[in-house]
Amino acid sequence: MKWFRDIGPGVLIAAAFIGPGTVTLCTIAGASFGYSLIWAIILSTFFTIVLQEMSLRIGLATRMNLARVIRTSIKSFLLNRLLILLVISSILIGNAAYEAGNITGASLGLSAIINNQSFNYFPVLIGIIAFIILYQGDYKIIERSLISLVIVMSISFFITAIMTKPDIINLLNGMFKPKINSDNLIIILGLIGTTVVPYNIFLHSSLVSEKWNSINKLKVARLESFISILLGGLVSLSIIITAASVNNQNVTGVIDLAKGLEPLYGKFAIYFLGIGLFASGITSSITAPLAAAYVAKSCFGWNGSLKSKRFRLIWFSILFIGVLISMININPIEIIKFAQFSNSLLLPIIAIILLWLINNKNIISSKYNYRYQNILGVFIVIISLLLGVKGIISLL
Repeated sequence: MKWFRDIGPGVLIAAAFIGPGTVTLCTIAGASFGYSLIWAIILSTFFTIVLQEMSLRIGLATRMNLARVIRTSIKSFLLNRLLILLVISSILIGNAAYEAGNITGASLGLSAIINNQSFNYFPVLIGIIAFIILYQGDYKIIERSLISLVIVMSISFFITAIMTKPDIINLLNGMFKPKINSDNLIIILGLIGTTVVPYNIFLHSSLVSEKWNSINKLKVARLESFISILLGGLVSLSIIITAASVNNQNVTGVIDLAKGLEPLYGKFAIYFLGIGLFASGITSSITAPLAAAYVAKSCFGWNGSLKSKRFRLIWFSILFIGVLISMININPIEIIKFAQFSNSLLLPIIAIILLWLINNKNIISSKYNYRYQNILGVFIVIISLLLGVKGIISLL
């Protein structure tokens, strides 16, 4: 029971990266390429576990979030300002794009559940729910709300995947035989970008410093993070497995996927997937504005709690933009896919910054620096750089 009281930050990170963008991209990956891109989700989950652990370690050691550590640790004025500008622009602009997709995804899920294809006013309802939870300004309320939604989302997608009775041999081939070509490269980068999300790296350090007040909680924080992120990776895996069973190139979203499953599983499929999409949209609709507010607070050096006016102004702006775009029928899916692709290109930069901070003895004691994790961090930088360069060449 004590351990259950300690869970929170890791689950919120899982809630953040399993949003409608992830659901949509995993659906496209499974429907278009079958099980062949499962290795990309496993690799992305591994990257996430390593980088989020570095972030939480910095948060516990310094009692500050990553953005504030960058602002106070880099002495070069020009480099300091450039990095802060990069962080603010990527997080605020990226989160505004994500929020539109989050709210639209939750609206689509709700429309599937109640069998109403007209969801013009659903974004307002989703926005109100997210607003009420965020306005409370109470970390525990936000935490408990998201944990409940993550449980619902996970069960929904797990059941749907089990219903498809996956081919184990092909599934294992997809895990251990990586395939990269010009057709699937952008999807691979998107899968990495939607799992290893830069704003989550910043959010995690904020959440652990809110939750705990000592580096002595490192063991608990690590275990909680590992289990939560692994659970998130399994949800992504479940979506790919489900979509692979349809094997239809025209599947572009979870509602198409549900319709494709109806001949096999009846109308229950659309309810399971609708609940999962609704829960994933709500969780991400809350965490994206929250992360943006934390980053802005740290980058600008603001004081105050989650109830401060400036903090609320940031998350409200992101939430409002998301609701507005959702209501004027601008399709956010392409924006989300571009944001995920951009995230995968930003990943090496964030990983390099993390490695530098984690090895800076003025920030974190050598007692809490581990050689094997540094080696893994260098490996992630190299792999993400190679994939990013290849992706840019392919795009050009």
